[in-house]
Parts: sequence; C-alpha cells; structure tokens
Amino acid sequence: MFQGLGNLGSIWKQASELSGQLEKLGEELKSRRTTGASGGGMVEVEINGALEVLRCKIDPQLLAQGDREMLEDLLVAAINQAVTKGKQLHADALKDLTGGLQLPGMREALEKISGLGPKGP
Repeated sequence: MFQGLGNLGSIWKQASELSGQLEKLGEELKSRRTTGASGGGMVEVEINGALEVLRCKIDPQLLAQGDREMLEDLLVAAINQAVTKGKQLHADALKDLTGGLQLPGMREALEKISGLGPKGP
C-alpha cells in the first residue's frame, strides 16, 4: 500500500527544484533586454524579459513633422515587435531549462512566476 510513497517524495522534490529554477529564470528574464523598432529606426522601444517597457526613443525629425497618427502607429508597431521578441526570450529560456522538451504546463508556470499572464501583465 505504501510502496509508491518513495516515488511521490522524489517527484515532490523534483517539482520543488523545478519551481526554484523557474523563479530564478523569471528574475533572469527581467534582466534581459530586447528592442523593437519601426519607421526605419525612427521609433525604438526597449523592453525586458518581463515585457516591461524600459525606454522609448523617438527621432526628433518625426516629432517635428507633427503627424500624431503616424507616430501612434509607429509606436504600436515598435512595441509589438519588442513584445514578440520578449516572448521569444521566454520560449528560448524554457527550451534551455527543459532541454528542448515541451513539458505540459511549463509555459504557464513561468508566466505565473514571472508575473505574466497569457496576454502579458
């Protein structure tokens, strides 16, 4: 009746170790940076691996044009590009952590630990 308890303890230990690794990975992702750009580099947005915007750079010539609608579109494009790259940081980090295995629930676990939901913070 109690033969499986040894295996359960081993599984619990592995889960605990993995949880610690995921927390560490979440912190590491916050220190990683990626950039999105649009308008030939006239707008640049830098984010971290937690998908937090850290910096936004707008070329002064673009501001001088006074085209608010174009600036808004370029900002959206640069942010979306940066977020896509940030999500790739997550995918790469999970791949490294799991040795390339696609383990069920790993992405959700990292999202929870890093404070991100499926659609971001």
